[in-house]
Amino acid sequence: MSRLAEVEAQLLAPGAPFELTEEEVLGERVQVFANRARSLRDVLFRGREFTDAEYLVFRDGDRDRRYTFGDHEKLVASAAAALSDRFGVGPGDRVAILAANCPEWIISFWATVSLGAICAGLNGWWTEDEIRHAVENSKPKLLIADRKRAARVTSDLDVPILIVEDDFEALLASYPGADLPTQPIAESDPGIILYTSGTTGRAKGVVHTHGNVTNMLMVSFFHGARLMMADPKQAELPQLANSILVTSPLFHVSGLHCAAVTAMAGGAKTVWPMGRFDAKTTLELMEREKVTGWGFTATVFHRLVNHPKVHDYDLSSFRSVGGGGSPIPAPLIEKAHALFPQCSHTMAVGYGLTEGTALGTLNVGEELTDDPSSVGRPVPTVEVEIRDELGRSVAEGEEGEIHLRGPLVMREYWEDPEATKAAIKPGRWLNTGDVGRLQGGKLYIASRKRDLILRGGENVYPFEIEQRLEAHPTIVEAAVIGVDHEEFGQEVKAVVVFEKGQEIAAEALGRWVADALAYYKVPSLWETRKLPLPRNAIGKVLKSALRDAQDSMFIEE
Repeated sequence: MSRLAEVEAQLLAPGAPFELTEEEVLGERVQVFANRARSLRDVLFRGREFTDAEYLVFRDGDRDRRYTFGDHEKLVASAAAALSDRFGVGPGDRVAILAANCPEWIISFWATVSLGAICAGLNGWWTEDEIRHAVENSKPKLLIADRKRAARVTSDLDVPILIVEDDFEALLASYPGADLPTQPIAESDPGIILYTSGTTGRAKGVVHTHGNVTNMLMVSFFHGARLMMADPKQAELPQLANSILVTSPLFHVSGLHCAAVTAMAGGAKTVWPMGRFDAKTTLELMEREKVTGWGFTATVFHRLVNHPKVHDYDLSSFRSVGGGGSPIPAPLIEKAHALFPQCSHTMAVGYGLTEGTALGTLNVGEELTDDPSSVGRPVPTVEVEIRDELGRSVAEGEEGEIHLRGPLVMREYWEDPEATKAAIKPGRWLNTGDVGRLQGGKLYIASRKRDLILRGGENVYPFEIEQRLEAHPTIVEAAVIGVDHEEFGQEVKAVVVFEKGQEIAAEALGRWVADALAYYKVPSLWETRKLPLPRNAIGKVLKSALRDAQDSMFIEE
């Protein structure tokens, strides 16, 4: 038995901190953590154990905005009182947030869920059309937005809008000394809606219950505990307070669940560089704030590790680093090992999705070194099964659709019973749509939702881009595929067929797409064809033939 396996057995044993038990969750009996918090408000209460410690450090230009756990709770109580009194927010109501990472985002989140209301995190990179869709879907009592994103909305949304820079501070000042809410909150109550692109192109609202998130927290803490106990280097390293660098947006599970919420439960300091990612600023923060952990995407890590002065900074405080959100190429994992040699036994990559509350499998430490092609073994409480197109389990080693089960499976897609039924099968098995295989207890990914493009940690579904392109009067048909990219993991390539005698420059087509969709969905590579796209017998475009074409002509935007 490996050292990791021995530690896992100790941590999960009856009476141990991560003891497992079986309970009914949303109508099905599944394994859960016996010692979990029962609501997100209970998680907020745990912050009282760290009152004087720093919770939030935001680097805003040339100044820092710092908040202790105690400071934060007072602001959350004031915000909750304001939401309730001024806007009538109560249990089950939605509060939507459309803003870049900032302290107000986090304060608003905790205030909303403390009321038993539902926080809808809207993608800060969306265009007006995408923003309108999510607002119409979630029907919030209030939209909290920063100036930049509010300015994208050119006509009335039929919802009150609170501007972060103009209104937030005065609103909190109107409710000093407020107490936190006390309404009962059930584990099965929805607490969060995060939007994820669907295969039909429109974003769907993934609903996370309080229980989804509190079980996710226990997985996260279990993962940290086993790494510390299994790492032979831990005893040799100076003991430092946990300080987590966050370069992921709060409208993603990586920024909200795995950083802001996890840090609250564990008393960790979170360090947030604001604005566009800048390697120099990030390296300075890592050194100054003695950062101990970071969950990176391939895109930002590529930029950081290739900064010409990366080795001029003291990064010895790091204890763990991990990657996800988009494919992490093996050479990049090697560079991570070289930059953070003290983390060789704690480095991790994994597999998860928003519908599975972030975590499904993890490949860590020596297991990652020995087999970097795997995304690891299922985390506690999560069952993984590979099924064929008829829903039948396949033999070990055979590829099929990845299915997950357990307390981390989302409650539903908000106001979309048809999509919910398609995703959640009998027994509450989540059909991820991703393709992979199980071998020796480990999961290997073949493709993610078949045509899904993972660009810099963002899900890009070709269908909505194809729809936009084919709406152009000069285009007969279009296909969109992902192409490997060193920095972003993948980039978006469009293959278009024009009307006879018509042709439009790539720059103009890019602007056409950008007028309707977020910038990261705009193709960076273009190929034009005079012949029709290759199709199969039932008329479906053969994207494999497009990917493997040897004579393609690329026009870089």
